[in-house]
Amino acid sequence: MRFLLPILAASSLLAQVPTAPKVQEGPLRAHLAFLADDLLEGRGTGQRGAELTVRYLETQLQSLGLRPGNGASYRQPVALLGLKTLPGRSTLSFLGGGACATPKFGSEIVFGSGLAQAEQTFDAPMVFVGFGIDAPEWRWDDYKGLDLQGKVLLMLVNEPAPTPEEPGLFEGANLSAYGRWTKKFEMAAQHGAAGVVLVHTTPSATYGWAVVRPSWEAERFSLAAGPRGTGLQCWVTEEVAKALVKQGGQDLDALRAKAQGRAFRPVALDLQLKGTLHSEVRSVAQFNVAGVVPGTDPVLKDELVIYSAHWDHLGKGPGLAVDAHPPQAEPGHEGDTIYNGAVDNASGCAALLAMAQAARHAPAKRSQMFLFVCAEEQGLLGSRAYAEAPLWPLAKTAADLNLDSLNFVAPTRDIGLPFRERSTLGEVAEAVAKSSNLTVAPTRPDTGGGYFRSDHYSFVQAGVPALSVGGGRDYLGTDLPALKAKASAYGKRYHQVTDEYDSTWDLRGMVQQAQFTFDLGQAVANAPSKPAFKTAR
Repeated sequence: MRFLLPILAASSLLAQVPTAPKVQEGPLRAHLAFLADDLLEGRGTGQRGAELTVRYLETQLQSLGLRPGNGASYRQPVALLGLKTLPGRSTLSFLGGGACATPKFGSEIVFGSGLAQAEQTFDAPMVFVGFGIDAPEWRWDDYKGLDLQGKVLLMLVNEPAPTPEEPGLFEGANLSAYGRWTKKFEMAAQHGAAGVVLVHTTPSATYGWAVVRPSWEAERFSLAAGPRGTGLQCWVTEEVAKALVKQGGQDLDALRAKAQGRAFRPVALDLQLKGTLHSEVRSVAQFNVAGVVPGTDPVLKDELVIYSAHWDHLGKGPGLAVDAHPPQAEPGHEGDTIYNGAVDNASGCAALLAMAQAARHAPAKRSQMFLFVCAEEQGLLGSRAYAEAPLWPLAKTAADLNLDSLNFVAPTRDIGLPFRERSTLGEVAEAVAKSSNLTVAPTRPDTGGGYFRSDHYSFVQAGVPALSVGGGRDYLGTDLPALKAKASAYGKRYHQVTDEYDSTWDLRGMVQQAQFTFDLGQAVANAPSKPAFKTAR
């Protein structure tokens, strides 16, 4: 019954509260065009474009009349550690079976350090550890108590597939936290490993090598106060992995098959990884940006609804783009070195600014914060930093509504609410959708681990109900095949230099998504009680 109360309250609220002001397309389009412009150089973490972006966001919040979110400042400092591999001075070789293999950095292998060390040397045996998962709640242990101190672990991306006997194994078709490559690095460090080599395949990672490569050729970041990883963090293509395992006296396909079962035990390879890793190491100050519309209720104004979006993308630099991505062959993109990130995520930031403009004229009972977080592309670092040192008590934070990569195709009959079943926030969202004459898009299997890859997850981990509101898929238009093809084509532009703003875009779908999110936030901000979790976080 306690889970039903927020639903009833929200339904009652929707019936009696005046319609929220409309999110306007004009400001949204203007913000989107500017944030995705070459002037901001791809909004890269630690780059000049980041400074310009933060200045723009805080200026816009100030001009809209929002209260600074951090005392007298719109900025929340986030201390980061920057690590950039120097491939010209670094070499990793694999010795075994009477041979020495040295994969080519970029096209065959990418690697970096998980430690703040400018120089490291490696001379370590390699062990295949399956998926590298130790999950007691699933009765799964790929490590089997072996001493792996100082060894380099070769492991598979993703997680074991569910079986007819266990269709819900590791959350079934949905990727669990154990399947995330970041989790694998953390777990290997806990077991004392010197390094990790991940085997990339497009099906297991759910994205191609062209997505992996630019992130690892560029400078990578971690929270300065965060836990350190293994000394070596590495990806190799499947073709290289097969050759290395064969060189080490084993067969990758056979090992992969064994790794699908609980009986799997680590397999020592006749391989020794030797080499040096040189890195540029620096401390970097980045910023979350936050503005607040104070609440109107004498009591509830001390509680908060957060709207969030990440402002960063991949930035600029020749090391990112030289001969790395097939889309650069498109006319007009030869030699392009700016990853503009128009959809990902200038669209979410532009929507938040347009929503803030509407909210300024429609204060709710609870306060509302518009939060632009940094370094999402580096592993949700900005939102994690906020959750660890919140500007508003988390116990008084009702919900986080996150926007990332909005619908630039066309308006829809539906709205995306993935993972809504995890809290009563989802039921409030369903009520708002119904009042907006929108259906909820059918849930798709989360094979790519989207639940763990957007900023809402930082809030969920901190105990705050959160949703990333997705775009719909049931497009309104006369040429549906063309609209679906337009949406599908974005997959080739994801994390590529071709994710650029197009002035011919129909932004009605983006406005619709922003309006829904704002309406949902208003419903939560005016409800008598806060949403609550229904399932394990």
